Amino acid sequence: MNPLIDLHGRQIRYVRISITDRCNLRCRYCMPVGGVDWVPHEQVLSYEEMLRILRICIARGVEKVRITGGEPLLRRDIVGFISQLNSTGGLKDLTLTTNGILLEPLALPMKEAGLRRVNVSLDTLDRKKFAYITRVDAFDKVIRGICAAQEHGLTPVKINVVAIRGFNDGEIEDFARLTTTLPVEVRFIELMPVGCITKYPEHENISAEEIRDIIERRFGPLDQMKRGLGPAWMYRIPGAPGNVGLIGALSERDFCGSCNRIRITATGQLRPCLFSEDQIDLRGPMRSGISDTDLEGLIEEGVRRKPPGHGVCRGMDLFHGVARTRMSDLGG
Repeated sequence: MNPLIDLHGRQIRYVRISITDRCNLRCRYCMPVGGVDWVPHEQVLSYEEMLRILRICIARGVEKVRITGGEPLLRRDIVGFISQLNSTGGLKDLTLTTNGILLEPLALPMKEAGLRRVNVSLDTLDRKKFAYITRVDAFDKVIRGICAAQEHGLTPVKINVVAIRGFNDGEIEDFARLTTTLPVEVRFIELMPVGCITKYPEHENISAEEIRDIIERRFGPLDQMKRGLGPAWMYRIPGAPGNVGLIGALSERDFCGSCNRIRITATGQLRPCLFSEDQIDLRGPMRSGISDTDLEGLIEEGVRRKPPGHGVCRGMDLFHGVARTRMSDLGG
């Protein structure tokens, strides 16, 4: 096996693939109030095209695949896609990120198809605030989805919380408290300059260090856990069954130093870095009859173009244009 290694010595072990740009929420930090124009269906990769790309990546040492969107559960036959991907073999982890609205009826079928875990995006435990930030009143559906995932073994369920000063900073303790009674992983994520954000709202950002301080003031010193393939530093409140994760995408000095990820968008663009406009088109060559060998070469080229770091600095307006790109296009 010849691993995919970038020019900075980092081996690519993790692929995040968006299977749709469509979403049934309109989160304020992700979409403008009027919504967006969705990508025409014919421009979105078929499941067969996605599997072709992923099988090459797995053969080159990728161990983890995360299915994202948009909202991936909106796409038809997601269970069949998971089953086909799982049957490829070679993966240590097959996961999915969802907003949870459609999760309740799909949790068991996806588990039976081979999905290991789910991440559920949930920025507040308050129903009214949920409706405000998402522009949709679906809080109860999300909670039922989390419970179904827990019941059917898509565990540990990870709850992704984008920390926003003035919105949910007063709930950091409440989210952390969930880990003291449930075997879940609550991951706090710094607000990042993507989606519809065109100027970095520095005053709204809460750093990972500040989040940790808030939790430790209430629960005492956290025990540090072993870090996995993902970007989070893991901690545990002493005696708790669950974990707390901190993702300091902007504040962590060497956040990108061990980055092992690439992204494939729903339209077949390989993105070496979330914060870079650089991308390599895989869809066009595949539909023009490219061989697997040449497709593998394009993937290698994308990995070679992976930058040493994201280069985001506070106060910048467009961060090389990435803020103009919808998060639903890039994959959460």
